[in-house]
Amino acid sequence: MDKKVIEYKHKDVTVVWQPHLCIHAAKCVAGAPEVFRPKEKPWVDINKASAEKITHVVNHCPSGALSIKKENSTSINKTEISVTENGPFLVKGSFQITDKSGSEISSPGTAVALCRCGASNNKPFCDGAHKRNGFIG
Repeated sequence: MDKKVIEYKHKDVTVVWQPHLCIHAAKCVAGAPEVFRPKEKPWVDINKASAEKITHVVNHCPSGALSIKKENSTSINKTEISVTENGPFLVKGSFQITDKSGSEISSPGTAVALCRCGASNNKPFCDGAHKRNGFIG
């Protein structure tokens, strides 16, 4: 899977989108439909809302596919892992994901959704397969 990273720059904030992490929960679309428009290209129009609103919506992205680029930020000391009902593990905080050989497969992040159903085509990341296969857990 392509692991491209796209940045959308606003005068006061930069939104980073990592499509390979997106689980299509659509919280961004619900939170700021004027900014996040999945049926249009480009799908993000960063100038349609304030930096504060955009930051608020992006900070609620469950998978970490959307994030705010922070200049000179300090790392988060706490990592939280939660189990969603019939869905992925949500990891928030400061972490790095490596494969069985110790190679980095995800750059350090602040949020990610990890597959729990075993059907993702983007393991270890969730791709929403739990919705298609009726995963209960």
